[in-house]
Amino acid sequence: MGQGMAKDKDKVVPVGPVVTAASVVNGSPSTPVPGKMQDTPKSQKTQLAQFAAGCFWSVELAFQRVPGVLRTAVGYTQGRTKNPSYDEVCSGETNHVEAVLVEYDPAAVSYSHLLETFWKKHDPTTPNAQGNDHGSQYRSGIYFYSSEQQAAAQASKKARQNSYNRPIVTEILPATDFYYAEDYHQQYLEKGGRNGRKQSAKKMCNDPIRCYG
Repeated sequence: MGQGMAKDKDKVVPVGPVVTAASVVNGSPSTPVPGKMQDTPKSQKTQLAQFAAGCFWSVELAFQRVPGVLRTAVGYTQGRTKNPSYDEVCSGETNHVEAVLVEYDPAAVSYSHLLETFWKKHDPTTPNAQGNDHGSQYRSGIYFYSSEQQAAAQASKKARQNSYNRPIVTEILPATDFYYAEDYHQQYLEKGGRNGRKQSAKKMCNDPIRCYG
């Protein structure tokens, strides 16, 4: 989210619950999360995916707009500590990455399409940075829930490399515990971002995404 970001220091918000392999039922988190994922899953046949591509605000909005994506949430994963706060993640000491959890209907959208959305959203050749945001929490990553997702991610990365002169640094790792970010981060740009200017999360919307609102 960049240096100098205004944060609400007076608002105390609890860190959300964690999604573990044991808490995933039929591809959906059985533990409620802040915001839109508090209701029950819309389908018994949904699947999960995790992506990290810099500041999670704009990455989430990109996936919200994809037809077949049922729900999204932002949070922290791949770190060394449990239940980290935003400030702890920003310190760089926990090794967490800002990531987006995507619940999708594979009958309506393929995992390959989600991968295309991921690649188009960011520059995967910049280590620990996207634009003006720098730090290990902004690294590029795909975190898979199955061997099929792993194979698709690896093949996609190999094919995408042809578009760049520099090596892609995206890490491809098994999905680990996903800690939901504080409530004010959830669907941040759709709710108005920093400046109160709401951005559309309608399916197939092509409006440019303003990274901070």
